Amino acid sequence: MTEMLRIVNGRVYDPIHDIDGEVRDICLKDGKVVADVPPEARRLDASGMVIMPGGVDIHCHIAGPKVNLARKLQPEERRQDVHPRTLFTRSGTGGSVPSTFTTGYRYAMLGYTTAMEAAVPPLGARHTLEELHDTPVIDKGFFVLMANNLLLYQLLKAGRHEEFQQAVAWWMNAARAYTPKLVNPGGAEFWKGGRNAILTDLDAEIGGFELTPRQVIQALVKAANDLGLPHPAHIHCNNLGIAGNVETTLETMRSVQGQRAHITHIQFHSYGGKFGGKHISAAPAIAEYVNSHPEISADVGQVMFGKATGMTADAQLGWMLYQVNGNKWVNADVEHESGCGIVPFVYEDKKYIHALQWAIGLELFLLAKDPWRMVLSTDHPNGGSFLSYPRLIRLLMDREFRMEQIRSVNQKAIKKTVLLDNLEREYTLREIAIVTRAGPARLLGLHQKGHLGVGADADVTIYMEQEDKEAMFSAPRYVIKDGQIIIEDGEFRTDHEGRILHVAPAYDPGIESVLRPFFEDYYSIQFDNYAVGEEYLHQHEVVPTHKP
Repeated sequence: MTEMLRIVNGRVYDPIHDIDGEVRDICLKDGKVVADVPPEARRLDASGMVIMPGGVDIHCHIAGPKVNLARKLQPEERRQDVHPRTLFTRSGTGGSVPSTFTTGYRYAMLGYTTAMEAAVPPLGARHTLEELHDTPVIDKGFFVLMANNLLLYQLLKAGRHEEFQQAVAWWMNAARAYTPKLVNPGGAEFWKGGRNAILTDLDAEIGGFELTPRQVIQALVKAANDLGLPHPAHIHCNNLGIAGNVETTLETMRSVQGQRAHITHIQFHSYGGKFGGKHISAAPAIAEYVNSHPEISADVGQVMFGKATGMTADAQLGWMLYQVNGNKWVNADVEHESGCGIVPFVYEDKKYIHALQWAIGLELFLLAKDPWRMVLSTDHPNGGSFLSYPRLIRLLMDREFRMEQIRSVNQKAIKKTVLLDNLEREYTLREIAIVTRAGPARLLGLHQKGHLGVGADADVTIYMEQEDKEAMFSAPRYVIKDGQIIIEDGEFRTDHEGRILHVAPAYDPGIESVLRPFFEDYYSIQFDNYAVGEEYLHQHEVVPTHKP
């Protein structure tokens, strides 16, 4: 049956089409935005409401082996936060790392309709796809870990660059992934061997491999761009969290040599001070570089006070957090491909380093001249839960509220930032629509998302306009996914599955003759059983590549 809907009388924010609060009709038919629908179509009166595309989270951790380990590590959270079964939704548990069902429902309840899992080893692809299939409502995909892959190291070390690129393309297809993810290039694999992975110089040799982090970064950035992937290489820089890492971050961005690259959770990489010493803010230097280099994009990775879970393929970082926190932790190795570290964590507003991290994130938002390239994230659940997005939006939109919060946190930390130096900027609804919707969609190359033009996915969020922006963005009046009203008046009216998004770049099948011997010699899984079959995809969509 054809589903049709006309939304009338609402103020529309669609930055991709330069629509900034205009009252106009939005028409939906068969899961897409259309120019018009017949008079008999259902009408939804959005008087006094704000209409935006569905939210798009460019970087989060919501599925896969490490996420499942984090859930197991914290049973107390699961007991304390139960999402009950309803007529239209299944039961689940919450906390900083919600179960699959709860994750999808809670994203939808904020008005988000797309989210990208940010770090999966290829060996974890099956697990991840099954969990994403169990995550309702939202469309989703994942980035595949490649910067500590031993076979890729061998090809790069031997100067076999064409085979390196073909292997990257093969892995993208084998894992059904979206783009390569670089985590602490060279450092994580080095540390798994029991060695110090603090690499202060991108040209320092990765011990035992006769390679440098710069070579790994440049090769993977080039491969992603040459393959025409919709989203460039997604980079978690070396030395995350360490004082003085601003120089590493700046040098990483310089190393891409004008090619497209995305720096993720850039707040964690914006620290000045003596290397390894006391942290101070270096946000102005980072913001200035991103502002002046259009090939670079970033998501902020804002720290929000309260419960979080450190969860990263940067295994060394997990160990470091455990040393600081003294809490329970998990560290794991993924053969030839990656590692992971998981540590429960609480950000406290009176602690110097936590307040500084919170402040640096705000500095980056307020100093960014192009909101299309500095988009919103908390690196869920590392900097805080995605459920804190409404409060973060209020911090950006309400200067008076922001100043109240600034005065309430550790003041020694605030003095190491420029937050008190005439940063009076208040984000507009248009800018919020950019950093939470249009910007992430554009950076991901999802041309059918993040806007309400004809042909777009019929993913729409409608908010009651309120002065309190935290309240406004916490509870949308309507959430529409693929043209279906999923949430109405804060209640689920139906369920929805959502799609898996992945790429399928072309590659030379001959590369398999290079890969197979390595698998036979070193992997615990046979080569013929490694690639993910169609049966794991369920509802899915291949996002096209575009050769430059």
